[in-house]
Amino acid sequence: MSKKKTLREDALHYHAKGRPGKIEVVPTKETATQRDLTLAYSPGVAEPCLAIAENPEDVYKYTAKANLVAVITNGTAVLGLGDIGPLASKPVMEGKGLLFKIYADIDVFDLELDTKNVDEFVRTVKILEPTFGGVNLEDISAPECFEIEERLKAELNIPVMHDDQHGTAIISSAALLNALEIVGKAFPSTKIVINGAGAAAISCTRLYQGLGAQKENIFMFDSKGLIHSSRTDLDGKKIEFANETVSANTSLAEALVGADVFIGLSKGNILNQEMVKSMAKDCIVFAMANPNPEISYEEAMGARKDIIFATGRSDYPNQVNNVLGFPYIFRGALDVRSKVINEEMKLAAVRALADLAKKSVPDIVNMAYGKDNLAFGREYIIPKPVDPRLLTTVAPPLHVQPWKPV
Repeated sequence: MSKKKTLREDALHYHAKGRPGKIEVVPTKETATQRDLTLAYSPGVAEPCLAIAENPEDVYKYTAKANLVAVITNGTAVLGLGDIGPLASKPVMEGKGLLFKIYADIDVFDLELDTKNVDEFVRTVKILEPTFGGVNLEDISAPECFEIEERLKAELNIPVMHDDQHGTAIISSAALLNALEIVGKAFPSTKIVINGAGAAAISCTRLYQGLGAQKENIFMFDSKGLIHSSRTDLDGKKIEFANETVSANTSLAEALVGADVFIGLSKGNILNQEMVKSMAKDCIVFAMANPNPEISYEEAMGARKDIIFATGRSDYPNQVNNVLGFPYIFRGALDVRSKVINEEMKLAAVRALADLAKKSVPDIVNMAYGKDNLAFGREYIIPKPVDPRLLTTVAPPLHVQPWKPV
């Protein structure tokens, strides 16, 4: 039996066994007696209703709003599966809810919206605002995802984050910050080549600039070539990263010559060993396409010994995994009833993650990965998702940031 077939069968059995799906609603108050039910529903429930009507802030005191996040999608850009629709996206959204719960004790309702109309999507989420303490947008295709997030951030009084954009940006920024430190380089002088120009790539690049990367040193490619101002087919936010320091016809292979960093947010197997060999000394390659990275771990490590390599996969060192960020970012935002997740908060999370990777690794983490010596270095530039310190390390720094409503 093939490994792929085994995975398919195991995954389908996992989701179907017992109660179908991965999440459920569980009461948080006692319900054993008639008195309990009288307090939980009629007539007792009228009292918190009246209290909230008099003082809307009491909704955080008497309901689950303060710990409830909406995970919302229209299924147009699901994992590596593309536009499979809202119904087929539901297992992923339930999975997101599971991760919120097990890592940050945040409750989730997943909402799959059957629309590709931006106005309809925004209107639907906006009228649901009273229910939730925060909104996690998920698996929405570019460029629509940019407008949806921007409008919701402006119109809602609860934090909104499109995790596909900002989660990857936060985690990869922390990893890149540490990788550059290890090789003795700094953002302002680093040449960065980015393959992919979708939501994640745009957000990553913006955050790299927030850490000091210079626009003239950033070369972004989409499926049609270098993002250059001479092109007439640039949609969404791509023009923001047009680089005119080289010819519009510059290929990915040519741009990689002497490059310090390659960021892959595109598709598998577009990078070869010769391209990697042409990069600068102590090069950094983040091949984050899933499930197949832009170049395999074995090929990259075989190309040169001075490379620092990361992927989005859990079976290789340096996994860039969004679960290192979104549960704790929302935990911090919910705890202080923030109305927004802004750049300061994202940068605070970057710094916290980068710093945590430099600390001694707990035995429980080493045991989970079958290691006995995980330590900051070329094969450990970012914390592992099972590290119990993430909750107390990443969320607290968000509390002290001077954020303001949009």
